[in-house]
Amino acid sequence: MGEIIANIMKFYDYLLKRTDARVRDYPLMQGPVQMTLILLGYVFFVLYAGPRFMANRKPYNLQIAMVIYNFFMVFFNAYIVYEFLMSGWGTTYTWRCDLIDPTSSPQALRMVRAAYMFYFSKYIELLDTVFFVLRKKHSQVTFLHVFHHSFMPWSWWWGITLTPAGGMGCFHAMVNAVVHVIMYTYYGLSAAGPRFQKYLWWKKYMTAIQLTQFIVVSIHISQYYFMEKCDYQVPIFIHLIWIYGMFFFVLFSNFWIQAYVRGKRLPASKEQKPKQNGFTNGEAVAVANGKHLDNGAVHYSNGFAHNGKVKEV
Repeated sequence: MGEIIANIMKFYDYLLKRTDARVRDYPLMQGPVQMTLILLGYVFFVLYAGPRFMANRKPYNLQIAMVIYNFFMVFFNAYIVYEFLMSGWGTTYTWRCDLIDPTSSPQALRMVRAAYMFYFSKYIELLDTVFFVLRKKHSQVTFLHVFHHSFMPWSWWWGITLTPAGGMGCFHAMVNAVVHVIMYTYYGLSAAGPRFQKYLWWKKYMTAIQLTQFIVVSIHISQYYFMEKCDYQVPIFIHLIWIYGMFFFVLFSNFWIQAYVRGKRLPASKEQKPKQNGFTNGEAVAVANGKHLDNGAVHYSNGFAHNGKVKEV
């Protein structure tokens, strides 16, 4: 046991030394313990403490909070996109083999801040699930929803630790932030009430936006495999991004076929009945911050397949 603890501490010290000096002073970047405890607390709340707290209570009316939250996320993600563009993608990057900048130049530090803001936004997105719990939307708190929301910040911590000025490896983050601007705009207007429904005529294009995102990200990252030479410093991230993009393109292409070609989509008025543990199985249903998207639109960063059926979580 003593040897195991010693090895763990040795690995922990290695992480602290390996953490990029440019992000070492940012919140939640002093080591993996803080962020792991936060994510464990999130899982404990949404799977146990939250449902028990709400068991004998009526669902909270969080309409105002949801409108504020969603539009805050719109502006925050728009700012992240702007910073990504100004720190490289809209200025000096070639959009091909762009390397990690290890320097402390103003542009490199700006890219570090942009990447960190994207990472930190994943903690803010945990409120998506908190809203579900407090509104007693049990069918939307699926296992994969909770796993994704807890795993994404955890995995991004490693990316920020090793490659905060990520070069071509951070392109997918910028694209995802663009999609978040569109998605949270829809969520905010939808949460604002029926009088805003007339402004949501474009909701039928949201699934197409998701598929376009996967195509753009996959094409960009695939360049790595066809270049004569690309000395990207951490190629493992290239491979993971490519796998991630292709995997979700297949999932949501299948959803598109089921929802639009074969017409097998669940009516918006029909909500699934939750199981006792708050998880659910069943047909395809797309929801966003407690709102059913009857057009079958799905959210890239929060979307997962459950029992072969794509869900918006």
